[in-house]
Amino acid sequence: MKFLLIRAGDPDRYSRHFTTSPSTMPPLGLLYLGAALEQEGHTVEILDYYMEEISREKLENSMRSSDAVGMTMFTSDLKSSKDISKTVKDIDSDIPLIVGGPHCTFVQERSLKDFPYADISVIGEGERAISSIAKYLQGKKKLADIQGIYYRNNGSIIQGKPLHITENLDTLPFPARHLVDKYDYGDFPFGFKLKRKSTSSISSRGCPYHCRFCTRYNNIIDGWGFRQRSANNILQEIEEMDEKYRSINIVDDNFLANKKRANEIFDGLIKIGKELEIVVYGARVDSANEELYKKMKKAGVKFIFFGLESGNQDVLDFYKKNITLSQIIKAVNLSRKMNFITFGNFILGAPIETKEHIENTIKFACSLPLDVAGFGPLAYHMGSDLWKEAVKNNKISSDTNVVFADSEKGLGNFTTKELLDYTTIAFRRFYLRPSYLLGQVYRRMSRSEYSLLFYGLRFLFLIKKIGN
Repeated sequence: MKFLLIRAGDPDRYSRHFTTSPSTMPPLGLLYLGAALEQEGHTVEILDYYMEEISREKLENSMRSSDAVGMTMFTSDLKSSKDISKTVKDIDSDIPLIVGGPHCTFVQERSLKDFPYADISVIGEGERAISSIAKYLQGKKKLADIQGIYYRNNGSIIQGKPLHITENLDTLPFPARHLVDKYDYGDFPFGFKLKRKSTSSISSRGCPYHCRFCTRYNNIIDGWGFRQRSANNILQEIEEMDEKYRSINIVDDNFLANKKRANEIFDGLIKIGKELEIVVYGARVDSANEELYKKMKKAGVKFIFFGLESGNQDVLDFYKKNITLSQIIKAVNLSRKMNFITFGNFILGAPIETKEHIENTIKFACSLPLDVAGFGPLAYHMGSDLWKEAVKNNKISSDTNVVFADSEKGLGNFTTKELLDYTTIAFRRFYLRPSYLLGQVYRRMSRSEYSLLFYGLRFLFLIKKIGN
């Protein structure tokens, strides 16, 4: 059988200035599904709507040779996902359409109501489910016996068997990266460019921490916990990567949570000796350690992302971050010492925040040696503790996917407009400082990164236009 897998999305929805666009990295979930299907002898094609303009004719040509279509989506891409699913069924009303991804996991049964053109919805991890669905399509299995799905039956939405959670992640096949060879990933929207080709890797699923603003599957799925691949399994995956991949995005929620495993991984990478450029997402400041960071630098780490969230200790405590301002200062300074390109993210508008809190966060961000700072209003996302509390207190409905911490809804002390205005102020004050501008020019020239200098200056010019 042939499966056409689609990453839905609308690139224009993403700001090219402030956010990490999905086009920065490949659709790792689909690559895992592709590997599971290929392991069973099926053929797979992937279309990524974030990477190319896909006409109806192109979609139709790909569907013509396909036996089923699978589509992954985020709640943020709901509209484009609906549009694509409708087009799929307009082209061929009989082709099975399978949907999955975070939106389907968080809303579960409702996902087939949100996507009236879909036939099957997959909840949580999809590797086992997609293989079982393939067997169903071949007449070898009943939908009622498949774990972790909802499906349509005579106008009703029926749940399959309870979700299977993969405890041993080492048993999964490595992502089928060849399926997206036609795309070039690795362009950050704020001016940094990775070496070609760029790919992604994930070494764990879930997170051992419980930040109140963070969406978590274990708030939705019983038994969903933090699971890690072994260091040996990760190193084997990297060794087996084609030599064309020179940049790796490590996209774990918290890659450095287990310091012993992290040391083993970086020791192994140093031993392998590949010239890699590594981006570490989701690093916590309480994992900062000079010995570990030295290994990271030697292994090829170039970029590191920190979730810093606030310049106020009481706000960090409210979020249950379990970090301190002194730990933030230590980690960011250590990152600068290692000459990593350092990213820090901040959230504005916690329910306990005043104007003074926001001013403290902006000043704190400006005091840190960050290369890139991101600012955004607090949002109550479905699946987060804050969202659950707001639903329980009847401030929002259980159908609400995401909402800003708006004072008019009793979710904070500022209106949405005020939060967005503060966000604009934070960006301008951080990026338009003379000390920052001169420091960034010096850093780029000292590293002979003239292309980064060009793109960075263009980014700063766009920042300057905000609010004018």
